[in-house]
Amino acid sequence: MTSKPSSTRSALLGNPNFKWLLRGGVISMLGDQLTMVALPWLVLKLTGDTMALGLVIALMSIPRAAFILIGGAVVDRYSPKRVLMLSKFANALLLALLAMLVLRQPETLTLSLLGQLKLELVLTPHITLMLIYALAFGIGLAQAFGVPSATAIMPQAIPAEALQAANGMLMGLRQLSMLLGPMLAAVLLAWSAPDSAGSAQHSTALMGDARGLACAFALDSLSFLISAWTLSRVRNLQVAPAQHAAASVWRSIGDGLLMVWRDVPLRLCFIYWGTVSLFIGGAMQVALPVLANRVLDGASAFGILLAANGAGTLLGMAGAALIGARLRSTSFGSMILLMDGLAGVLVLGLGAADNAWLAGALLLTLGVLSGYVQINVFTWIQQRVAPQMMGRAMSIFMFIFMGLAPVSAAATGWLLTLISLSQLFVGGGIILITFAVLAYLLTPIRRITANTSNTNTSNTTSTAQ
Repeated sequence: MTSKPSSTRSALLGNPNFKWLLRGGVISMLGDQLTMVALPWLVLKLTGDTMALGLVIALMSIPRAAFILIGGAVVDRYSPKRVLMLSKFANALLLALLAMLVLRQPETLTLSLLGQLKLELVLTPHITLMLIYALAFGIGLAQAFGVPSATAIMPQAIPAEALQAANGMLMGLRQLSMLLGPMLAAVLLAWSAPDSAGSAQHSTALMGDARGLACAFALDSLSFLISAWTLSRVRNLQVAPAQHAAASVWRSIGDGLLMVWRDVPLRLCFIYWGTVSLFIGGAMQVALPVLANRVLDGASAFGILLAANGAGTLLGMAGAALIGARLRSTSFGSMILLMDGLAGVLVLGLGAADNAWLAGALLLTLGVLSGYVQINVFTWIQQRVAPQMMGRAMSIFMFIFMGLAPVSAAATGWLLTLISLSQLFVGGGIILITFAVLAYLLTPIRRITANTSNTNTSNTTSTAQ
């Protein structure tokens, strides 16, 4: 019995398709982390405007959320491999343009002859920001098709008995990339940082950071090209899936929404998670780079913060695998609310963080809570939802976070023009604690248990089970 998992793992590591997917996935995930650090830093150095930062994050997130269900339908209609390949090429092109834009930015600060009017119209900081908005939107749109195609290709490339091991390995590597990627980005940005401690001119600061920013975007672009090449080496185990009529796609989406609504515990949890995402999710995306830029030690501190959070998430997932089964007899809902309450306390602490190591320790602990909850939430959904509805349930779950977090990010950017960063963290922590307490006292969420079979998808009663 004990040799079966190891034999499955050994067979998986010897599978040519999985080896190509693994290599491409690791390279692409590391590249993604570079952009996650470099893009917010570019906006802050270019403008110093938190509203601009929030808008960039929103523009990258909104099309991903708005088109992800359509992206899934396109993947069902065509080959997941083909759609994923096209999304990788699109991302590579957009990031290469962004890298060239950053490299050319310093040149416009000194050129005053030879076509002056044309250069100023195209490459002034204001127009550059508009181009960043457009590129962020394009990156988000490409991800709307890349995310569902990346999840759909696995069953066509990996034997069914090895899927669980394959998904687990890739999920762990994704969290590892969240640890290593920001550290690499921090090294790149620190390498290119200007010698002067601080400049009053954002454009001057951008000149100092341009090499590292451009290098980060260029490496991410290259990572997409390399992962596209590794993807071309993958061979399908079966013919392309049968095509479906457009009407059946929309009807299946409606059936998925109806299923979630009729299952009261599922509906309660989705509404609660959506509310938390709206008020807190996007706020952290904006607040962390602002914290590093205004309070801490700059780009290197930003990398430390993201790396600490990624390490904590990895530890939390490992903890869930080790002790989660023993806690599964307790109330799933109470555990979720307790974790959110503790997370609120940690967010409160960020309001008082005045050095990178304290903020990193808080984010490490937040990551542990987040990783533990993620594994338990996914397990609960998988246990509760019938297999034939699983894809739609998970797409709705992803849609909740991808659709509401950008609204929160844009609102946070505006809010930071009215209140201090410390007040934002304190307010966010209080809101999260309040939501958890109110949900415990006023809703049946606390009574939701994890030992639920997938037959409960037909449950239409008002009692949480």
